[in-house]
Amino acid sequence: MPKILVTGAAGHVGRKTLDHLMKRHPVSDLAGLVRDPAKAADLAAKGIEIRKADYFDYDSLLRAYRGIDKLMLVAAHAFTDRNAQHYNAITAARQAGVKHIVFTSIIRKEGSNLVLPGVTESDVFAEETLKASGVPYTLSRQAPFVESLQFYITDKAFDVGVRVPAGKGKTSTASRDDLGAAHATILSEPGHENKIYSLSAGPATSFEDMARILSDARGKKVPYVTISDQEYIANHTKEGIPEPLAEWVLNWVRAMNLGEFDEVNGDLERLIGHKPLSTAEYLKDNYPVVVPEIEAIKTPAS
Repeated sequence: MPKILVTGAAGHVGRKTLDHLMKRHPVSDLAGLVRDPAKAADLAAKGIEIRKADYFDYDSLLRAYRGIDKLMLVAAHAFTDRNAQHYNAITAARQAGVKHIVFTSIIRKEGSNLVLPGVTESDVFAEETLKASGVPYTLSRQAPFVESLQFYITDKAFDVGVRVPAGKGKTSTASRDDLGAAHATILSEPGHENKIYSLSAGPATSFEDMARILSDARGKKVPYVTISDQEYIANHTKEGIPEPLAEWVLNWVRAMNLGEFDEVNGDLERLIGHKPLSTAEYLKDNYPVVVPEIEAIKTPAS
């Protein structure tokens, strides 16, 4: 059996991928890569081998890749030097003899000129680096996480409405669990080499649609209110979100309003073998919830 390494094992997508891989493979065939092994202690307790490395540390990657056949390469965080990190991660994998790399990037339309600061340009660089490496690859282009919708509409929508800048575009989403299941399929079965998948769940919804979904869930009208970009940023900063991050979130909202993520081609459903979680299903059952990454932003480490 091939040895599979999942990077970002302490993060959401990495963990979900390993959860689904454990349903398909003995844990002895699985490994997780992290910068801080303490954050993956629960995975180690399940028998998954935890390997320590950092995308910035080429030699640590070479050590972590020893004996690895398939690599799930979860993209580095935005607003870091993603080009250097992804180049190291891909080049080290080639040197170490990895036979298949699956890379996560943001879904984008053919011919789109969309630029999301800190994300899309470095996604393109990583994809081109991977294609040029000669290592068989799969590109997992992912729709916006459905769990992140609360970041865009805030957790106050039941009280103040869905308040966003105007736009009629619709957005597909994907749950992290469904993405993890798709990655597990790609890593476990033959025939996915040198393919590009656009992983999204339908139907695509607009922010106005989201207001109607929340209205149905609560049994009381949740208004859709269009506001200026400046007010949108101000509303987020009032919630404790730093202004640069609020501006970054606004860029995502603009892209959603333009319909940049509205395509649903069925790739996700085919890979997981069932209907993926829809935006409506998620919002009806999970809004509002405590979103750990949002709370971490609001509460600086002491």
